[in-house]
Parts: sequence; C-alpha cells; structure tokens
Amino acid sequence: MSTTRTSFSLLQATALIAILATILWSIGLSSFRYAEAANVTSFSDTLSDSAPSVVSNHTLTFNTPNGVAAGGTIVITFPGGFGGITGIDFGDIDLAVNSSDVTLAGSPSGATWGATTTATTITLTSGSGTIASSATVTIEVGTNATFGTTGDERITNPGVGSYEINVAVGTLDGGATRVAILSPVEVTASVDTILEFEVNGLGEGNTINSTTTTGSSSATAIPFGELQAGVATTVAQELIVSTNASNGFVVTVQVDGQLVSATGADIDGFIEGAYTSTPTLWQGPVPSIGNEETYGHWGITTNDDSVGVGLTDLFGVGGSGNRYVSASTTPVEVFRHNGPADGTSPSIGQTEVGYQIQISSLQEAGDDYSATLTYVATPVF
Repeated sequence: MSTTRTSFSLLQATALIAILATILWSIGLSSFRYAEAANVTSFSDTLSDSAPSVVSNHTLTFNTPNGVAAGGTIVITFPGGFGGITGIDFGDIDLAVNSSDVTLAGSPSGATWGATTTATTITLTSGSGTIASSATVTIEVGTNATFGTTGDERITNPGVGSYEINVAVGTLDGGATRVAILSPVEVTASVDTILEFEVNGLGEGNTINSTTTTGSSSATAIPFGELQAGVATTVAQELIVSTNASNGFVVTVQVDGQLVSATGADIDGFIEGAYTSTPTLWQGPVPSIGNEETYGHWGITTNDDSVGVGLTDLFGVGGSGNRYVSASTTPVEVFRHNGPADGTSPSIGQTEVGYQIQISSLQEAGDDYSATLTYVATPVF
C-alpha cells in the first residue's frame, strides 16, 4: 500500500507541473526564461601603430548580447608583453555606447563609470549606469581619447607576433580578438634628377620690368647696336627652367668684364661706375669731363618678382619696376624658385632678363665694344 501511495503522489506532482507549465505558456509569462552567457560579436582592436616596441592607441569595438547591469564591469585583458598599462588612467580612455560618450572617473559614482588598471587589465566599472543588450561598445585608449580631456599615455606594443586580447562584459558576455605586431615595411624608390635650362632671344616691344625693349636678341647674342647719346637702349632674353629639385633653383648671370673696345675705352657699370648691387631706379649718366666713368653705363633687370634668399620682389616687378643693378664679374641673381619648376609658369619656370645701356655725348667712340655674359642655373635639393 505504501508503494501505491508513493506512485500516486508522484503522478499528482507531475500532473501539477504539466498543468502549471501549460497555464504559463498560454498567458505568455516569461519570468522563467533565463539569460544565457554569450560571446560578444564584431569584436576588434585597431592599433594606430602595429610596429614592435612602440606606443600605440587602441580602439576596441564590440557588440554585447546581454549588456551590463548597474554596478557591472567591462574588463579588457592584454597578454604579457604589452607595456605601460598601469600608466593609463580614466583621462586616457573613452567609453562610448551606441556612439554616445560616457563620463569616466577614477571610481564609479552615479552615471559616471570608474576606470582602473593593472599591469595587464583595464577595468571599467558602472555606478548606476547600464548598457542595454545588443549595444555597440567602443573603447578608445591613448591619445585618441578626447572626450572631456585628451589622453596623454599610450600602451607599448610587444615584440613581433600575434596576440589575443580578451574582454569580459558584465556577468554573461565575453570574447577574444587578436592583433598582429609586425616589423615596419620599408618602402624605397628613386627619382632621377631633372634640370633643363634654356636661354631664348626676345624681340623688340617686349615689356621687361616696366621697360619696353628697343631691340632684338638671340639665344647667344645681345646686340645693342649703335648707341645714341641720352637714349636708353634695352634688349632682353627669355630664361626657361624645368627641374624636379625639391628646393627649386637659382639662376645667376655674370660678365667677364665691362664693355670694352679695342682702344681700351669702356662703358662702365650702373650707376656711373659704382657697380650698384642693390636694385635701383634707372637713371642716365651725368657726364663730367675728365671722369670717364660718368660717360656711360649699363645694367641688368628681371621680370622675376621673387629673387634672393627671402624670395622678395627686389626689382619692384609688382610695383613701378624699372630697377637695375650693375652687370658684374660677381654673379647677379636674376631668377629663383623654391620648388619644382615647369618651364612655363612666370617667375616659377620662366622669366625675362633685361639689359639696358645709356651713354652721354662724351662716351668714347668705338664700333667694337663687347663683353661676355655667362648664365649659371643651379638646382637646390
């Protein structure tokens, strides 16, 4: 009889459980559903620098299936070899949930999360704040943390290899990702040096720094022709430079001596034999009998508005112009640019240089005044 009663009681209990389960199912009661532990998804850690033994920012992103309850934690665990983690504080960390930043401090308080570290872990602890299920969490560590304050510490990479980084989210979720630390890849190439320099003739009627040319030149000759007392004569040449020099180029011109005739008479340098080296407004000679240097002179100007080390408009090209220096046995800079030149752009790859001469009625006669000019183009790397 005892066995019969026991069997009957078991059957009654089973029936009661079945009836209760049927009732709960029928009314949709979910109180008996339990959350299950799950892996985080889309877990990644992006490094700002993957070279060995250097400091790097970290950007960790993952999706948490179950979220974090109030008072819960997110713990990131780095393997051995990563350094400087204990130097990280809340100012070096940004926490964002579904792209909304969360305030961090040294310890949790209300909606503010706390951030602490050990030699291998970073722990973020909630105060009253929560993270909903299926939320996307982004954690930035390093100088990329800019919410509130900008981080000033970064984590030091280990040696070359593949390393697993783990995360524990709340009490149910966790996961792992990997980062690869690689030796830097050196990329090399070479580019041949290019420097092309041309001197071309110019015709009459060209404007050179506010002065109009009165004669024509060729690439190898500047024929002033027969000079008239009190009348300035101007002839010019075109200069073209193409180069890939990183700091551009400089073009200078110098003369082997002043214009001299077979009789020994000369036409001196601007102004009246003073050999002026600072660009000065053109002025004709004022002859003084017995002082042959005042009988005539010649000078140089340019259309380049950026000469000299400071790339300044020394010759006044952008203003009234008409400024000259003396032709000289010392190189005179007439063209400069501080980067690669294309051979066409004015004052970059192309300019004009003018030569002007003027005599007085006392200039000694001669039909063979001559001098030799030399241009030098120098690339600057």
